[in-house]
Amino acid sequence: MAPPPTGVGLVEVYDINSGAFAELTNVSTRGFVGTGDNVMIGGIITSGGNGSTQVVVRGLGPTLSQPPFNVAGVLADPFLRLFDRNGNLVSTNNNWKDAQQAAIQATGLAPPNEVEAAILAPVAAGNYTAILSGNGGATGIGLVEIYKL
Repeated sequence: MAPPPTGVGLVEVYDINSGAFAELTNVSTRGFVGTGDNVMIGGIITSGGNGSTQVVVRGLGPTLSQPPFNVAGVLADPFLRLFDRNGNLVSTNNNWKDAQQAAIQATGLAPPNEVEAAILAPVAAGNYTAILSGNGGATGIGLVEIYKL
């Protein structure tokens, strides 16, 4: 078995609260999205309160080929799945406009390309995993992002 390809990766963490208590609002990772065990995985842990936290999860590919990114070999058709800590499927999306279009647009976080994936979901406190793969087994450079609203 050949080793997985190497390349550029990106992890971002934002703290928009200048007070004593930090609040993470976005985490994103860019890298090669393969097949099987080599898909891209992003995770979050939500906590606090008795209610739920609203999140937007995005899977981008074609946008990365455009300026200012100009990345070659992008994931042409991202497919996104969101799982809870027990491995239960919370939601899936292939083309973001196919489901929740108005709600996702209202967040201001709609993906720039209609073949990219996005999920808007209320999540209870706990661990969640977003899995980005290529629709139909495609591979390429992708970006998985999770935003807390």
